[in-house]
Amino acid sequence: MRPFLSHPFDDDKLKEECGVFGVIGVADAANFVALGLHALQHRGQEAGGIVSYDPVQGFNSARRFGYVRDNFTKADVMDTLPGELAIGHVRYSTAGSKGATAIRDVQPFFGEFSMGGAAIAHNGNLTNAAALRRELIERGSIFQSSSDSECIIHLMARSIQKNIPERIKDALRRVEGAFSVVAMTRTKLIGVRDPLGVRPLVLGRVGDHGWALSSETCGLDIIGAEFIREIDPGEMVVIENDKVESFRPFAPAKSRFCIFEHVYFSRPDSILGGRSVYETRRQIGVELAREAPVEADLVCPVPDSGTPAAIGFAAESGIPFGLGITRNQYMGRTFIEPTEQIRNMGVRLKLNVNRALIKGKRVILVDDSVVRGTTSRKIKDMILDAGAAEVHFRIASPPTAWPCFYGVDTPERSKLLAATMSEDEMRDWIGVDSLKFISLDGLYRAAGEAAGRDPAAPRYCDACFSGDYPVAPSDKIEEGFQMKAAE
Repeated sequence: MRPFLSHPFDDDKLKEECGVFGVIGVADAANFVALGLHALQHRGQEAGGIVSYDPVQGFNSARRFGYVRDNFTKADVMDTLPGELAIGHVRYSTAGSKGATAIRDVQPFFGEFSMGGAAIAHNGNLTNAAALRRELIERGSIFQSSSDSECIIHLMARSIQKNIPERIKDALRRVEGAFSVVAMTRTKLIGVRDPLGVRPLVLGRVGDHGWALSSETCGLDIIGAEFIREIDPGEMVVIENDKVESFRPFAPAKSRFCIFEHVYFSRPDSILGGRSVYETRRQIGVELAREAPVEADLVCPVPDSGTPAAIGFAAESGIPFGLGITRNQYMGRTFIEPTEQIRNMGVRLKLNVNRALIKGKRVILVDDSVVRGTTSRKIKDMILDAGAAEVHFRIASPPTAWPCFYGVDTPERSKLLAATMSEDEMRDWIGVDSLKFISLDGLYRAAGEAAGRDPAAPRYCDACFSGDYPVAPSDKIEEGFQMKAAE
């Protein structure tokens, strides 16, 4: 199966990074992993993979392009993945080949070591991967993929430690950037978060003797697992024989969890940092209505991620909420080969306007973000074509003015609309009656920080909005990327 074709609607959205999942202590663990990956499909739709271990058959793996439901629900695949221990990964390429993924780039990655085999799945991005790769190649390592995650396997191979968990610690102490890792040996399930905790990872209980690790709590819900807790920033857990051990292999650091997980990436039914993602997004809408009120007749979400914020905006403003735009849920990225005529249809393949609701009304459109702005212009045109009297955009995140280097596929800075235009210039370029973004302080308040953002010690990683990178992107700086000047 070929990789997904891109689509105009998707090209103007920030892409989810990846999702990881692992299970130990249950029969047919790979089936549980497939369910968990299905729940995490929003984090990566390009490809997926599962590795399992069975004492008789050893390690087995399956890696496929496409959706989990199309690949890991078939007996001819799942029967090749026996055992009570398995890990999996869903991928959207953020490092390596973009838009032309090779099967060798699909995780989990596997390595055979003197003390036995190990597999590893990584969510995030290593900001020093290029430098590490050069060093490892010069020392004789032979890479099989273009993924930055493969560096971890090679660093493990070069460690002199006597067991796999210690080799993982060694390897991860060498890397920089963001990582939530799920790994496995013949007997152990291992989970690790980077010292800043940029990417999420949670622990769950499966039945009486099983355990699960997942990027989000929604992955635990689908298999009926009990949510136990989040893996702490900088923590490593090793699960074996129904026992969970915790280690702290990194120097202590202040947590900087990715705030865009609350805005867009995570599923609204997940829990992050003890907070409902849905409730945070609804509260973003409340804050946005307080900061940027406007007289209008209808509050309309840009589906689907704008819906909770639009509900909050409508409740706070007293303006009626309505589903003025419908998303075609069955428009996959492999729908048809995009001819020029189809391309010209743009977002109409994904979205359609409810003309009867929109006509003659002053409409507030609530969306999660503006990246390049091209989709916003097309949606505005659709709303006006349907007879709207006015169109006002309210954006449930601050202006995205800086690229992310921690596992999110963002355009280079020159292609981000907010990097080259003021808010008023963006309003005129999109062609709407008004355009307002939530402030960074407002976003922090919605996420539970009553005092807003503390510039001296921000709780979250908000580099895509502020240019304040908690880990210097050393590879990109080497390529010429200019960091924001100190204020």
